[in-house]
Amino acid sequence: MLKILVLATTNKNKVAEFKEITKDFDIELRSLSDFGPIPQAVEDGETFDENAYKKAHHVAKILGLPAIADDSGLVVEALGGAPGVHSARYAGESAGDDDNVAKLLDEMHGKSDRNAYFMCVLSIAVPSGPALTYEGRCDGRIIDERRGEGGFGYDPIFYYEELEKTFAELPMEEKNKISHRGKALADLRNEFGSVIKWLNIRLQEEKPEKPDHSQFMNNDWSDN
Repeated sequence: MLKILVLATTNKNKVAEFKEITKDFDIELRSLSDFGPIPQAVEDGETFDENAYKKAHHVAKILGLPAIADDSGLVVEALGGAPGVHSARYAGESAGDDDNVAKLLDEMHGKSDRNAYFMCVLSIAVPSGPALTYEGRCDGRIIDERRGEGGFGYDPIFYYEELEKTFAELPMEEKNKISHRGKALADLRNEFGSVIKWLNIRLQEEKPEKPDHSQFMNNDWSDN
């Protein structure tokens, strides 16, 4: 029977979100902060789906426990789908949010098609490989200058037309109701009981040997 579910991140905000989802279920949610360093997954997929699965299955296989991971980013139609899966490192491997936004604004200069959308994919995998997938999408437009002080990433230039504000101008609670991550998490929350049943069936089928977690149990992991 499922007792532990690993969230493949050390991001405290993500951990808080998932703890809210799982609070009514008899499972223990852990993050990578509860384990010592493990090799990082190679995120070389061409889609958000592929990378979310790579991360979830990588952690599940190493720890011998079911794991959940997400991958998300911005898709801009006029740029052929860029930055897409490279959203976090669009301006280079060591680039920050300001660098990525600056590059995107430069690439969008003079383009009339400003349509874009944020995409989020959640993947829940067991050690042997099978996984469940949840997706969320939020459509908007890219404006030509930053607006708002909140949010992160591309939020200051992603304009949500229904509310006539950028994501960076929206309170976090309001943003979470309509964002790509918010939609994916809402679908997962509504079906989490079924997810637990699916995981239990898969775990009973594979009956893995009990892994030794002692080598991983410390808090010496740093998130990227």
